[in-house]
Amino acid sequence: MQTITEAQVAEVLDPDAARTALQRAFALHGRGQAQVLARHRATATQQGNALAISAMGAILEADGDLPAVLGTKVYSSRNGKYNFLVSLFSADTGAALATLEANEFTRLRTAAASAVAADLLALPDARTLAIFGAGIQARAHAEALSRVRRFERVLVCARSGAEAFAAELGAQAVDGATAAAEADVIVTATRSTAPLFDGGLVKPGAFIAAVGSSTRAARELDDTLLGRAALIAVEWRTAAELEAGDLVNSTPDRWAELGELLVTPRPRGPQDIVVYKSVGIGLEDVALARVVAHRLGVL
Repeated sequence: MQTITEAQVAEVLDPDAARTALQRAFALHGRGQAQVLARHRATATQQGNALAISAMGAILEADGDLPAVLGTKVYSSRNGKYNFLVSLFSADTGAALATLEANEFTRLRTAAASAVAADLLALPDARTLAIFGAGIQARAHAEALSRVRRFERVLVCARSGAEAFAAELGAQAVDGATAAAEADVIVTATRSTAPLFDGGLVKPGAFIAAVGSSTRAARELDDTLLGRAALIAVEWRTAAELEAGDLVNSTPDRWAELGELLVTPRPRGPQDIVVYKSVGIGLEDVALARVVAHRLGVL
């Protein structure tokens, strides 16, 4: 079994490769050729420190030159700081193939999945991007989404760091109402526990990717926006039901899994508002681990 370091991951994985890998993995899931292990968490407080250990995973059938694998992602949290590992196993033999340091592709994978959803569901002529947040995922999304749409204008709204982040992007720092009302594509990448803006402000035809939370106690979108949405795309219904606080009051009959939509696309009207809600699932991590290991000659 090999250990794959963060530096090795960075050598062979970029946003385009990550997006392609996840598009293929979600299509496998949509065809019933991938199974997902839901996230499990245990928490404790020791000597004043908030601790958590979490695990999730997936089984992926062979896909072209990529062999079938099983994998798990496990990660620690100490006072809100995370460290990630992925273990990869052969589906042919059951043998352990590699353990990967996964902080780098955890950064990439959430944005890459959003880029898959945006490429499929955002209007082709979307020109204004709004990003709520100024942290790691906000930055990763700015990079990933700019590769699937040609944005002419980028707006940034954040409680702190908005001006500096906007300067990095050549963007404009604005208030939440302006960002919500003027954007064709909206990304929410915050740790907010309450809606960030009035969903009635969002323009018809907008695509919204809500990626900041994975607990039922947190949310970034309000019920007004969800009520206006013609479609709510999720990574996996089971995970959305367990972890998506944004969707607690939404109607599941308007939900669709991203894999289903890739395999059988649905017509999308130019005035339709489409929401993509991500909580992060093990399918994404195992798919990226498989690509990294394959590119490094481990499998």
